[in-house]
Amino acid sequence: MAQDNSRDAAPRMEQIADRVWAYIQPDGGWMINNMGLIDGPDGATSIDVTSTEQRTRDYLRAVSGVTDSPVRRVVLTHSHPDHCNGASLLPDAEIIAHRTVAADLRRPHAMAAHIFDPYVQGDVQPRLPTIVFDESLTIAPGDQRIEVRHPGGPAHTPGDAFVWLPQERVLFTGDLVFHGGTPFVLSGSPAGWLRALDQMAALEPATVVPGHGPVGGPELFEPVADYLRFLMGAAADAHARGLTAAEAARGLDLGRFAELAETERIVGNLHRVLAELDGGHPDFAAAWQDMYEYNGSRPLSCHA
Repeated sequence: MAQDNSRDAAPRMEQIADRVWAYIQPDGGWMINNMGLIDGPDGATSIDVTSTEQRTRDYLRAVSGVTDSPVRRVVLTHSHPDHCNGASLLPDAEIIAHRTVAADLRRPHAMAAHIFDPYVQGDVQPRLPTIVFDESLTIAPGDQRIEVRHPGGPAHTPGDAFVWLPQERVLFTGDLVFHGGTPFVLSGSPAGWLRALDQMAALEPATVVPGHGPVGGPELFEPVADYLRFLMGAAADAHARGLTAAEAARGLDLGRFAELAETERIVGNLHRVLAELDGGHPDFAAAWQDMYEYNGSRPLSCHA
């Protein structure tokens, strides 16, 4: 299923099961994520929020268009700002996340202003989780079962969660699946991400809602795994040759992965894997600057 890359396409609420919706935001690029909505007898559960005040208000209007239930809880699939910023517009909702998300949201994440195209965040900010878990957590309002699972280690980030509805066989992956965009592993681990993909595939979901891009099925897993294996091979070769992430990225033929959006993520991804091969951690500021320079020293495209 091809990603809708139209900047003018409107976000949409797609019903994917009884009382279950995916809220899809084109073009699915930087800071433009998907959300989920699960209506239940004690209120609604939102899977993530979004990046800006306007986008979150648009989402909440779409929620009110399909249910009269208040949003009682928000499950954060990880700590990145596109999935968390709008939580302050739901001040009374429970915020559920992996324990590391709480720690990550307490740390400042300063980024040089030139890295992204300017956008208006508005009057929103993340909220710290009110409920944290380590391995898994089950929400069971009435006859509905919502399973929230951590993959057991860093993947896209240290605190990823995927949300499984076993009765409906619907899986909300957060950013463990990008559909049409380049996977981004600067904050995580490609080996751990591959294990997370195996865990999700073993569930045999009928419907897969990615963190970015259109809804699909289990066929969405393998393209992400293919990219991660390509990345690990490219990083091993660069490490053997003594190349930096920027040098390796400039000389790398992305092949079929050049068709993905946000190809500049290859640089940040190489920063992560090369640092792992050296037994350390990446320099995040240097990684973002190298992505900017790989992009022709132009701000990364962001339509938030």
